[in-house]
Amino acid sequence: MDVLQTKHQLDSSCDYHMARLLLILDVFTGDEEWMRGITKLVKLDFLLRYPTYLERALERRNASTRSLRIEDHERASIESTMVRYRFGPWDARYRSWLNVLVSRGLLEISVSGRTVHMRITPLGGSVAARVRETTEYETLAQRVRVLHTHLDLTATGLTRFIYDTFPALSDMRLGEEITR
Repeated sequence: MDVLQTKHQLDSSCDYHMARLLLILDVFTGDEEWMRGITKLVKLDFLLRYPTYLERALERRNASTRSLRIEDHERASIESTMVRYRFGPWDARYRSWLNVLVSRGLLEISVSGRTVHMRITPLGGSVAARVRETTEYETLAQRVRVLHTHLDLTATGLTRFIYDTFPALSDMRLGEEITR
């Protein structure tokens, strides 16, 4: 299978994206806490989807990158494209993925004003635990723990950090695809 076919399969695989979001939400919210705003989730997901950006972010925070275990193919390819949006990296499918997670009973959402609050349900926690234990998601799960350890910032703080660390993102046109 060539790289373009692999990219297309990963981009169109709803389960892959929802599993990744579920892992983030599980680690960052646990059973009790709420993640305030989709922006924080998106910024964390950006760093997870682009491990070379995560590596550079950790270096900026003077943190070790050894546990990332970035493979050569990850440095040379993009598994899941995001675009430059007015608030930074974005994928138009986030709201759909979150709605599917809610419909499956894996996530709770509460809206306060214009802010969406999210937290994983007990069922979501048990599904995330099963996902974490699979070989396919082992590295991803490790990277989520690294994110939590070194980049558990507010949405505003994370956005500011990303633009300070990756100023080229600010120069991109809206809707332009982000490259590795």
